[in-house]
Amino acid sequence: MDFYLQLFVLIPLIGFILTIVIPNNEKIISWVSLSTVGIHLLFSIGFVAYWLFNKHTPIDLKEFSIYKSDGYNFFIDLYFDKISAVFALIGAFLTFLIVAYCRTYLHREEGYKRFFSIIIFFYVGFNFIVFSGNFETLFIGWEVLGISSFLLIAFYRDRYLPVKNAVKVFSIYRIGDVGVILAMWLSHHLFHENITFQKINDASLVHEHLLNHSYTGVIIALLIFLSAAAKSAQFPFSSWLPRAMEGPTPSSAIFYGSLSIHIGAFLMLRTYPFWEHQDSFRVLVVIVGIATTIIAILTSRVQSSVKSQIAYSSIAQIGIIFIEIALGFDNLALIHISGNAFLRTYQLLVSPSVVSYKIREQFYNFVPHTKSIEESWPKKLEYSLYILCLKEWNLDSLMYKYLWNPSKKIGGRLNFLTFQNIYFISIPILIIGIAFDLNQEFISPGILEYLPVFFAFIGLSCVFKAFTERNSVRLSWSLVILNHCFIALAISFNEHFDNIHHVWYLSGVIVSGIIGYLCIQRLRKLEKWISLDQFYGHSFEHPKITFLFLIACLGLAGFPITPSFIGEDLIFSHIHENQILLALFTALSFVLNGLAVIRIYARIFLGPNAKKYNGKTQRTL
Repeated sequence: MDFYLQLFVLIPLIGFILTIVIPNNEKIISWVSLSTVGIHLLFSIGFVAYWLFNKHTPIDLKEFSIYKSDGYNFFIDLYFDKISAVFALIGAFLTFLIVAYCRTYLHREEGYKRFFSIIIFFYVGFNFIVFSGNFETLFIGWEVLGISSFLLIAFYRDRYLPVKNAVKVFSIYRIGDVGVILAMWLSHHLFHENITFQKINDASLVHEHLLNHSYTGVIIALLIFLSAAAKSAQFPFSSWLPRAMEGPTPSSAIFYGSLSIHIGAFLMLRTYPFWEHQDSFRVLVVIVGIATTIIAILTSRVQSSVKSQIAYSSIAQIGIIFIEIALGFDNLALIHISGNAFLRTYQLLVSPSVVSYKIREQFYNFVPHTKSIEESWPKKLEYSLYILCLKEWNLDSLMYKYLWNPSKKIGGRLNFLTFQNIYFISIPILIIGIAFDLNQEFISPGILEYLPVFFAFIGLSCVFKAFTERNSVRLSWSLVILNHCFIALAISFNEHFDNIHHVWYLSGVIVSGIIGYLCIQRLRKLEKWISLDQFYGHSFEHPKITFLFLIACLGLAGFPITPSFIGEDLIFSHIHENQILLALFTALSFVLNGLAVIRIYARIFLGPNAKKYNGKTQRTL
């Protein structure tokens, strides 16, 4: 059984590699993709059936340790229980259905191969999450889901709105990443190990550790809920889901109708034994679920787009699912998740046809609507709710007002950080910090205590500027690299952080940074002007540079393709439990540097091609 559990991850991973290397031929691509998910579906059905008829006890498989040192062990762990079984079957069946549907739906589409590669890539991440046995393994899949969502929303990358909404959705996903990262950090300190989900199911073990650390337990639960709410579009993050519908209809069905949107509920189910005795937290989940359900139901009733109506209806149902989980009805929640996933997939797939049916009905069989329940309400209340729902309760405006706009204002105050000045300001500070680190014995303990926070703040300032820079691409890219260097320097002042940890963290950063910088320099020679003031769409003329720069962006953002992904976990393992400010600055740095590099990629390579657009304008004139 242990060996077969590995195949849940290996089959889609092999399929993804094949879709990358095979030639751009529709028949071959569709055959490889359909075979991959078809084999996975048959295997899932067989494995779950065998597991059910053989005691159906949970399976925990510690795969291998990637890096191990004193008090630290980064290992891949796979876990299988009833939650994994339900999500595995739902995922396998619906992915097979979508892949079969897309073979014809996307016929002769320009990005045919790209679409199927991203879908299989998404399925790799989905299986990493569903079969994860610890937070580290789950976070690998969590990151894969985030980047595959971005790529699929921006699938029509020559259009402005899909690219803009893809960046917006990715920014919300990065907020969820903060919750997972900080929950991993605190769980390391709470359990003094990389805790597995099998151990979290041990009530006596959890109670023993929470007995004298109840405050830490509440913070971990809140961070988990933050991640789950962001991923499942719960209040106040509900407004991103309709924006995600800019991608092809099949990707909307599998991502935001069935699988990805329920991952937050999966995280809550998986960690339920940890927070089930925190009554105040459970009340909070219920309140947020009720608020989400009411807001989503009312908003869905005024949407003019079929896909937006389905999106808000799905959000409302997931709000109810969160309530069921908080009340302890896990089996009911699993049934509800299954029903909602299949229903929303069906609704999204037939949504283009529904529009034509409705138009035909209005022409030939129009029947005025009967009185609705809203008409019995006081008119002021009815009209106020109508306006609020049309504006989607201003959730987007609130996010901009209290989150993104302050970040832009901070970055705007750092205009002195020009491409020339960073060599005269940031690099000397970095060199002085390294000198302090090498001579810690000569520094007073009072000063030494504040140095990690100081250098982490300098790194955060660099990435704030990188996130808001609108002119120099090289400046923004260089500041992200400097941010990583300052974070590594800040943590190096804590004990037990040695040079091998720097290698794990900075090796991927340096290599990715050099590759990305070379791509930028090459593009500057080929194009007259590149900046970050608009979307330039250079992927139209430079697809190879586009792909290489995307890989560099992922490496620089700590995506699990370089050692930097493990390095990020190492960084947090050395932050003390009482260094809350240092942990916050570091987490914000990781979030913003991911947003900064994706923003650079989107601005340079995605959107309408500037020269192609101008050419059309001239011909029209």
